[in-house]
This record gives sequence, structure tokens and C-alpha cells, in this order.
Amino acid sequence: DFDGSFSYSDEVEIEQPAVFYLAQNYPNPFNPSTNIKYSVPADGNVSLKVYDILGKEVGTLVDEFKQAGTFDVTFDGSNLSSGVYYYRLTAGEMTTTKKLMLTK
Repeated sequence: DFDGSFSYSDEVEIEQPAVFYLAQNYPNPFNPSTNIKYSVPADGNVSLKVYDILGKEVGTLVDEFKQAGTFDVTFDGSNLSSGVYYYRLTAGEMTTTKKLMLTK
């Protein structure tokens, strides 16, 4: 490629994630927003919700049909008080929960 020539590939393969995964939010602790990354291995309805320490829902980040893939969502906690919260990812029959901390 030192002579300035180039070529395009005919195919691009995009691999789908093989596992259901919910990453720890970053940064944690956070103020006022944090990023949450997750992946789902199959198309379907996906729900990502945030709950306070008593189990009351305080936010819905995702509640829709998603194609299989990896996603990144931002949670803004500027209207919440400092404390520990939980976020739960549900896709099909799979569910997982992680903890996050908001400091002000």
C-alpha cells in the first residue's frame, strides 16, 4: 500500500455477542451521570431499570425490543439523592442486577 493504491473488502462480518452480560457502571461512584454497558445474545424485549435501596423503581433506561448486540446507556441521577441504587437488566428469561452508588 506504499504506492497509494487501496482496495475495499467485499464482506464485513459483525459478530453478535455470545453471552448475556451486564457490566459494572462507570464511573462508580458517580455524580451526576454514569455509563452502563450491556449485551444480549438474541433479539427480544429488553428492560433496564434502576431501583432505590427499598426496591422502588426510580428510572427506566431501556424498555423496548432490541436486536442482538452490545449497547451503552447513560444514567443521569441528578434528580436523585445520594445513596446506593440497583440496576436490573432483563432480556427474555435472563435477569441480572448490579449495584451503583450516587454521591453528591
